[in-house]
Amino acid sequence: MTVTTPVDLRTRYPGPIPAAAVHPHGLVDQGFATDEALAGILHRYPADLFDINLYDYDDEGQVSLRTGTRGSLTGDQLLEAIQAGRLWVNLRQAERGCPDLWAAAMGEFATIKARYPGLKAVTNAGQLIISSPAAKVPYHFDAAGVVLFHLRGRKRLFVYPGDEAHLPEAAMEQVVARQTTEELPWRPAFEADATVVDLEPGQALTWPLYAPHRVENLDRFCVSLSMDFQTWPSRMRNGALYTNAVIRSRGGNPRFTDTMSTPELAARWAASLALRRIGGLKSRIAHLDRDFTPALGAVDGAGTLQAGSALR
Repeated sequence: MTVTTPVDLRTRYPGPIPAAAVHPHGLVDQGFATDEALAGILHRYPADLFDINLYDYDDEGQVSLRTGTRGSLTGDQLLEAIQAGRLWVNLRQAERGCPDLWAAAMGEFATIKARYPGLKAVTNAGQLIISSPAAKVPYHFDAAGVVLFHLRGRKRLFVYPGDEAHLPEAAMEQVVARQTTEELPWRPAFEADATVVDLEPGQALTWPLYAPHRVENLDRFCVSLSMDFQTWPSRMRNGALYTNAVIRSRGGNPRFTDTMSTPELAARWAASLALRRIGGLKSRIAHLDRDFTPALGAVDGAGTLQAGSALR
């Protein structure tokens, strides 16, 4: 049975999914999230596709981020460090790194997609998320549609409206143009507006396009597959956001994309293709400093990366 929250009319561009909704999936019974399967995936996964994050929060709930590199632990050891620590590990390009899981997930995605007649995905990509029991991800948004397939543990998600107060479009531009990471400014007052969903293994969560959200693991080691999808409208809007970011960087004050007609969005998307080719904005996050490697027995599961060590 699908559980759906009321449509929030403050979300400016929900795309084909009007509200957060929970759907069943059958990936858990196929054994993709056992310790043995995960250790094998971690051991053979390409090191350049690892994002290993450690989030710290101040008294006001604002976040700071440390990033790590793969290190030299075996898959079994790395899994142990994650299970005992406070790490959030994203294995990018799951379609490449764990093709069997990806093929099965695409079958589940087809079932979910059929529930939304307007959902016509033109691209799919994803990441396998393996995270420590007490880990949590800060307030952020994804510049794509998302289906989060939960495979192991319990996870609480907070999904917020996509209006200017919760999702400033100037901040969206910075993320799409890779000037900043996906994290957004958060205020305690936002909590009154959150839709809260506790996700169990065998459940998948969808939410409106771009909806800001944050995630807390409920004191259990968690595994999820996050599948991104783009539609033609989302591709055009992302292109318009990129073009607006370039205009703003030159001192301009572009109009919000939700006030643009489809032909104008298409024109700005076309402009973004040209701007990207000529390097309209250089990425500021292409080479994040990485200051630790996972370590068994270390506080939070994060050891220290020695000065001058090569990233692995």
